[in-house]
Amino acid sequence: MKNYLEFEKEIKALEEEVEGLKSPFGSEGISEVDTKKIKNTQEEINEKLKQTYQNLNSWQKTLVARHEDRPKANFYIKKIFNQFTLLSGDRYFGDDKSVIAGFGLIDNRSVLVIGQEKGEDLNTRIERNFGMMRPEGYRKCIRLMKLADRFQIPVVTFIDTPGAYPGIGAEQRGQASAIAHSIEASMSLTVPNISIIIGEGGSGGAVALASSNKVIMLENSIFSVISPEGCASILWRDPSKSLQAAEAMKMTSKDLFNLGIIDEIIPEPIGGAHRDIETIASDIKHSIIKNLRNFENFSRDEIYEHRKAKFLKIGRDQGFSKSSDIDIGLSYTESKIQKIKSHFLENKLIYLGIGLVFIAGVVSIIY
Repeated sequence: MKNYLEFEKEIKALEEEVEGLKSPFGSEGISEVDTKKIKNTQEEINEKLKQTYQNLNSWQKTLVARHEDRPKANFYIKKIFNQFTLLSGDRYFGDDKSVIAGFGLIDNRSVLVIGQEKGEDLNTRIERNFGMMRPEGYRKCIRLMKLADRFQIPVVTFIDTPGAYPGIGAEQRGQASAIAHSIEASMSLTVPNISIIIGEGGSGGAVALASSNKVIMLENSIFSVISPEGCASILWRDPSKSLQAAEAMKMTSKDLFNLGIIDEIIPEPIGGAHRDIETIASDIKHSIIKNLRNFENFSRDEIYEHRKAKFLKIGRDQGFSKSSDIDIGLSYTESKIQKIKSHFLENKLIYLGIGLVFIAGVVSIIY
């Protein structure tokens, strides 16, 4: 049984009509199936899906990112990687079922795969804690990332979480510290790491595994520091203003790509990833292979510098570049426009004086 979102009511009615047309049993018994009408209605559905999904607002994209039928990390891992070997436990407390981690093969190359898993039905969602990781989950990821770094194995992460688990037990076991150390481990790797946001990339729970050389988003996924409902509750004390919050937060793939926070957007099939799961899995696989090949000729230091420069560049026009003097480290690189502007601001009194002298000279000539 398909699940429909609020803005898909017309599509739901048309698809139910198609199902009715496909049945040979009418009110008068067995009748001929009207294939022409089925074809026309299906074309109408495709056109309606195209129009609807081309004009989604930020809140509607949030609903698509959370869709019940949307493919989860476990599905992608099974479809994309061969000989996947599951590894468990953080060697301190226990195993966190909300994250799947292990080694597998892609394009005949070993990779460490980490996936935040929400679960497919009620039982698995409870078991997976709805994709909200606990400290032991992050410590498991840290342990495996260090292992992958030691043996020069690239890291691929699938991000899909509303955020880290905020329960008292998680806080007692050091949730904040685990997230911080996970970010540190991701940023310190000397092997390429690629993160794909497949659904919801929420808060530090997502950033902990998305501090990568390449951050990729599916077209209808989201990535933000807080949920729209949480933001609306804090700013306006009104969760009903989620649409307003979602628009202000710039959390969609298009907004984040324009801001330079993510590196690539993978287009989804018409109607979202859940309507053609085989195609979206294939597209993600090609993207991972392409990005891993881009780093084949990079040295360990170059991979590390690439990641560092990428994050230092966010929010800046040109970012930081490596100085010619290795001991100095990184220096800030300004654009030409910024250099001219800075020069004028630093010498504004001199230019003001020159301007006044020029105006006085012109006035004296005229009179």
